[in-house]
Amino acid sequence: MLKAVDRGKWSRAHYLSRGKQTLMTLREMILSGKFKPGERLSEPRLVVRLGVSRTPIRLALDRLAIEGLLDTTPAGGFIVHEFTVEEIWDAVDLRGVLEGTAARLSAERFVHTRDLMILHHYWEQMEQVVTTHQPLERYLQLNDAFHSALVDLAKSPSLQRALDRLQAIPFASRSALAVVRNALGRENMAMGQEEHLMIIEAIEHREGLRAESLAREHARISSRRLEVALVSKVIASRIPGAALIKQPVKARGAG
Repeated sequence: MLKAVDRGKWSRAHYLSRGKQTLMTLREMILSGKFKPGERLSEPRLVVRLGVSRTPIRLALDRLAIEGLLDTTPAGGFIVHEFTVEEIWDAVDLRGVLEGTAARLSAERFVHTRDLMILHHYWEQMEQVVTTHQPLERYLQLNDAFHSALVDLAKSPSLQRALDRLQAIPFASRSALAVVRNALGRENMAMGQEEHLMIIEAIEHREGLRAESLAREHARISSRRLEVALVSKVIASRIPGAALIKQPVKARGAG
Protein backbone atom coordinates (compact mmCIF):
# COMPACT_ATOMS: atom_id res chain seq x y z
CA MET A 1 0.00 0.00 0.00
CA LEU A 2 1.39 3.42 -0.98
CA LYS A 3 2.37 5.79 1.81
CA ALA A 4 0.87 9.29 1.78
CA VAL A 5 4.14 10.84 0.57
CA ASP A 6 4.47 8.25 -2.20
CA ARG A 7 0.88 8.81 -3.24
CA GLY A 8 1.56 12.53 -3.39
CA LYS A 9 4.61 12.01 -5.61
CA TRP A 10 2.69 9.65 -7.88
CA SER A 11 -0.19 12.11 -8.11
CA ARG A 12 2.11 15.00 -9.09
CA ALA A 13 3.92 12.85 -11.67
CA HIS A 14 0.61 11.67 -13.10
CA TYR A 15 -0.69 15.24 -13.24
CA LEU A 16 2.43 16.52 -14.99
CA SER A 17 2.31 13.64 -17.47
CA ARG A 18 -1.35 14.34 -18.23
CA GLY A 19 -0.64 18.04 -18.70
CA LYS A 20 2.26 17.36 -21.08
CA GLN A 21 0.19 14.91 -23.10
CA THR A 22 -2.69 17.39 -23.33
CA LEU A 23 -0.30 20.09 -24.58
CA MET A 24 1.19 17.77 -27.21
CA THR A 25 -2.24 16.62 -28.37
CA LEU A 26 -3.63 20.14 -28.73
CA ARG A 27 -0.49 21.37 -30.52
CA GLU A 28 -0.70 18.48 -32.98
CA MET A 29 -4.42 19.09 -33.57
CA ILE A 30 -3.77 22.75 -34.37
CA LEU A 31 -0.84 22.06 -36.70
CA SER A 32 -2.73 19.29 -38.51
CA GLY A 33 -5.64 21.60 -39.28
CA LYS A 34 -8.23 20.20 -36.88
CA PHE A 35 -9.00 23.82 -36.00
CA LYS A 36 -9.22 26.62 -38.54
CA PRO A 37 -7.37 29.98 -38.24
CA GLY A 38 -9.51 32.35 -36.20
CA GLU A 39 -11.54 29.52 -34.65
CA ARG A 40 -12.33 29.94 -30.96
CA LEU A 41 -11.25 27.07 -28.69
CA SER A 42 -13.85 26.35 -26.05
CA GLU A 43 -12.54 24.86 -22.81
CA PRO A 44 -15.73 22.86 -22.06
CA ARG A 45 -15.74 21.34 -25.54
CA LEU A 46 -12.06 20.46 -25.32
CA VAL A 47 -12.66 18.79 -21.95
CA VAL A 48 -15.23 16.52 -23.59
CA ARG A 49 -13.22 15.99 -26.76
CA LEU A 50 -9.94 15.12 -25.03
CA GLY A 51 -11.39 13.44 -21.96
CA VAL A 52 -9.31 15.42 -19.46
CA SER A 53 -10.13 17.91 -16.72
CA ARG A 54 -10.27 21.64 -17.22
CA THR A 55 -6.96 22.41 -15.50
CA PRO A 56 -4.59 20.73 -18.01
CA ILE A 57 -6.68 22.22 -20.83
CA ARG A 58 -6.25 25.72 -19.43
CA LEU A 59 -2.50 25.23 -18.90
CA ALA A 60 -2.10 23.87 -22.44
CA LEU A 61 -4.00 26.82 -23.94
CA ASP A 62 -1.86 29.28 -21.99
CA ARG A 63 1.30 27.56 -23.19
CA LEU A 64 0.16 27.50 -26.83
CA ALA A 65 -0.60 31.22 -26.61
CA ILE A 66 2.96 31.83 -25.39
CA GLU A 67 4.26 29.74 -28.30
CA GLY A 68 2.25 31.86 -30.73
CA LEU A 69 -0.16 29.22 -32.02
CA LEU A 70 -3.09 30.87 -30.24
CA ASP A 71 -4.19 34.47 -29.76
CA THR A 72 -6.07 35.75 -26.73
CA THR A 73 -9.36 37.58 -27.20
CA PRO A 74 -10.54 40.70 -25.33
CA ALA A 75 -13.06 38.48 -23.54
CA GLY A 76 -10.27 36.27 -22.28
CA GLY A 77 -10.66 33.24 -24.56
CA PHE A 78 -8.35 31.80 -27.20
CA ILE A 79 -8.51 31.65 -31.00
CA VAL A 80 -6.21 29.90 -33.45
CA HIS A 81 -3.56 32.24 -34.84
CA GLU A 82 -3.49 32.86 -38.59
CA PHE A 83 0.08 33.12 -39.85
CA THR A 84 1.11 35.44 -42.63
CA VAL A 85 3.65 34.32 -45.21
CA GLU A 86 5.98 37.07 -43.95
CA GLU A 87 5.91 35.57 -40.45
CA ILE A 88 6.97 32.21 -41.85
CA TRP A 89 9.90 33.63 -43.85
CA ASP A 90 11.04 35.74 -40.90
CA ALA A 91 10.93 32.72 -38.58
CA VAL A 92 12.95 30.54 -40.97
CA ASP A 93 15.51 33.32 -41.44
CA LEU A 94 15.75 33.84 -37.68
CA ARG A 95 16.32 30.11 -37.18
CA GLY A 96 19.31 30.38 -39.50
CA VAL A 97 20.73 33.29 -37.49
CA LEU A 98 20.25 31.50 -34.16
CA GLU A 99 21.58 28.13 -35.31
CA GLY A 100 24.51 29.90 -36.95
CA THR A 101 25.27 31.50 -33.60
CA ALA A 102 24.94 28.09 -31.93
CA ALA A 103 27.46 26.59 -34.35
CA ARG A 104 29.96 29.40 -33.72
CA LEU A 105 29.62 29.15 -29.95
CA SER A 106 29.97 25.37 -30.13
CA ALA A 107 33.27 25.76 -31.97
CA GLU A 108 34.47 28.23 -29.35
CA ARG A 109 33.22 26.46 -26.23
CA PHE A 110 33.61 22.70 -26.61
CA VAL A 111 36.30 21.34 -24.31
CA HIS A 112 37.27 17.91 -25.62
CA THR A 113 37.01 16.32 -29.05
CA ARG A 114 34.89 13.62 -27.47
CA ASP A 115 32.23 16.30 -26.86
CA LEU A 116 31.59 16.18 -30.62
CA MET A 117 31.04 12.43 -30.68
CA ILE A 118 27.30 12.95 -30.24
CA LEU A 119 27.14 14.99 -33.46
CA HIS A 120 29.06 12.30 -35.35
CA HIS A 121 26.77 9.65 -33.88
CA TYR A 122 23.57 11.35 -35.07
CA TRP A 123 25.11 12.11 -38.46
CA GLU A 124 26.04 8.45 -38.96
CA GLN A 125 22.56 7.33 -37.93
CA MET A 126 20.93 9.77 -40.36
CA GLU A 127 23.28 8.66 -43.11
CA GLN A 128 22.13 5.09 -42.59
CA VAL A 129 18.48 6.18 -42.78
CA VAL A 130 19.09 7.98 -46.08
CA THR A 131 21.14 5.22 -47.73
CA THR A 132 18.91 2.34 -46.63
CA HIS A 133 15.59 4.15 -47.25
CA GLN A 134 14.35 3.80 -43.68
CA PRO A 135 11.07 5.53 -42.66
CA LEU A 136 11.01 9.33 -42.62
CA GLU A 137 9.97 9.35 -38.95
CA ARG A 138 13.37 7.96 -37.97
CA TYR A 139 15.17 10.69 -39.92
CA LEU A 140 13.02 13.38 -38.30
CA GLN A 141 13.90 12.11 -34.83
CA LEU A 142 17.61 11.99 -35.59
CA ASN A 143 17.62 15.38 -37.35
CA ASP A 144 15.96 16.98 -34.35
CA ALA A 145 18.42 15.25 -32.00
CA PHE A 146 21.37 16.45 -34.10
CA HIS A 147 20.30 20.09 -34.03
CA SER A 148 19.44 19.86 -30.32
CA ALA A 149 22.91 18.47 -29.58
CA LEU A 150 24.45 21.31 -31.60
CA VAL A 151 22.59 23.88 -29.51
CA ASP A 152 23.56 22.07 -26.30
CA LEU A 153 27.23 22.38 -27.27
CA ALA A 154 26.78 26.16 -27.47
CA LYS A 155 26.10 26.20 -23.70
CA SER A 156 23.64 29.09 -24.01
CA PRO A 157 20.27 28.75 -22.22
CA SER A 158 19.09 32.03 -23.76
CA LEU A 159 19.77 30.73 -27.26
CA GLN A 160 17.99 27.49 -26.41
CA ARG A 161 14.86 29.33 -25.24
CA ALA A 162 14.75 31.45 -28.40
CA LEU A 163 14.99 28.37 -30.63
CA ASP A 164 12.35 26.53 -28.59
CA ARG A 165 9.94 29.39 -29.29
CA LEU A 166 10.50 29.05 -33.04
CA GLN A 167 9.64 25.35 -32.93
CA ALA A 168 5.94 26.21 -32.67
CA ILE A 169 5.83 28.33 -35.83
CA PRO A 170 4.67 26.36 -38.89
CA PHE A 171 7.44 25.46 -41.34
CA ALA A 172 10.14 26.92 -39.06
CA SER A 173 10.54 23.79 -36.94
CA ARG A 174 13.38 21.38 -37.65
CA SER A 175 10.95 18.54 -38.37
CA ALA A 176 8.94 20.59 -40.87
CA LEU A 177 12.07 21.54 -42.82
CA ALA A 178 13.18 17.90 -42.82
CA VAL A 179 9.77 16.89 -44.18
CA VAL A 180 10.29 19.38 -47.01
CA ARG A 181 13.64 17.82 -47.90
CA ASN A 182 12.06 14.37 -48.00
CA ALA A 183 9.07 15.56 -50.03
CA LEU A 184 11.40 16.99 -52.66
CA GLY A 185 13.29 13.71 -52.96
CA ARG A 186 15.94 11.63 -51.19
CA GLU A 187 18.70 13.50 -53.00
CA ASN A 188 17.75 16.60 -51.01
CA MET A 189 18.14 14.66 -47.78
CA ALA A 190 21.59 13.54 -48.97
CA MET A 191 22.53 17.16 -49.64
CA GLY A 192 21.38 18.05 -46.15
CA GLN A 193 23.68 15.37 -44.81
CA GLU A 194 26.65 16.91 -46.61
CA GLU A 195 25.80 20.26 -45.05
CA HIS A 196 25.59 18.68 -41.59
CA LEU A 197 29.01 17.07 -42.02
CA MET A 198 30.66 20.33 -43.08
CA ILE A 199 29.24 22.04 -39.98
CA ILE A 200 30.66 19.28 -37.75
CA GLU A 201 34.10 19.54 -39.37
CA ALA A 202 34.18 23.34 -38.97
CA ILE A 203 33.29 23.03 -35.28
CA GLU A 204 35.88 20.29 -34.81
CA HIS A 205 38.61 22.55 -36.23
CA ARG A 206 37.37 25.44 -34.05
CA GLU A 207 36.53 27.50 -37.11
CA GLY A 208 33.76 29.43 -35.43
CA LEU A 209 32.99 31.93 -38.17
CA ARG A 210 33.01 29.21 -40.84
CA ALA A 211 30.73 27.02 -38.73
CA GLU A 212 28.36 29.96 -38.32
CA SER A 213 28.39 30.68 -42.06
CA LEU A 214 27.75 27.02 -42.92
CA ALA A 215 24.86 26.74 -40.46
CA ARG A 216 23.26 29.91 -41.84
CA GLU A 217 23.70 28.65 -45.39
CA HIS A 218 22.13 25.34 -44.32
CA ALA A 219 19.08 27.30 -43.17
CA ARG A 220 19.02 29.43 -46.34
CA ILE A 221 19.06 26.31 -48.52
CA SER A 222 16.22 24.89 -46.43
CA SER A 223 14.37 28.17 -46.95
CA ARG A 224 14.74 27.90 -50.73
CA ARG A 225 13.49 24.32 -50.62
CA LEU A 226 10.58 25.54 -48.54
CA GLU A 227 9.66 28.11 -51.19
CA VAL A 228 9.45 25.33 -53.77
CA ALA A 229 7.36 23.18 -51.44
CA LEU A 230 4.89 25.86 -50.41
CA VAL A 231 3.85 26.80 -53.93
CA SER A 232 2.86 23.16 -54.44
CA LYS A 233 -0.45 22.46 -52.70
CA VAL A 234 0.25 18.73 -52.77
CA ILE A 235 3.59 19.03 -50.96
CA ALA A 236 2.48 21.82 -48.62
CA SER A 237 -0.49 19.77 -47.43
CA ARG A 238 1.94 17.17 -46.06
CA ILE A 239 3.75 19.68 -43.84
CA PRO A 240 2.47 20.44 -40.31
CA GLY A 241 0.94 23.90 -40.05
CA ALA A 242 -0.05 24.37 -43.69
CA ALA A 243 -3.67 24.91 -42.72
CA LEU A 244 -2.74 27.90 -40.56
CA ILE A 245 -1.61 29.96 -43.56
CA LYS A 246 -4.77 31.25 -45.14
CA GLN A 247 -3.44 33.42 -47.96
CA PRO A 248 -1.97 31.94 -51.17
CA VAL A 249 1.74 31.27 -50.85
CA LYS A 250 4.18 32.68 -53.38
CA ALA A 251 7.94 32.42 -53.44
CA ARG A 252 9.72 35.50 -52.12
CA GLY A 253 10.23 38.05 -54.84
CA ALA A 254 7.22 36.83 -56.83
CA GLY A 255 4.75 39.42 -58.02
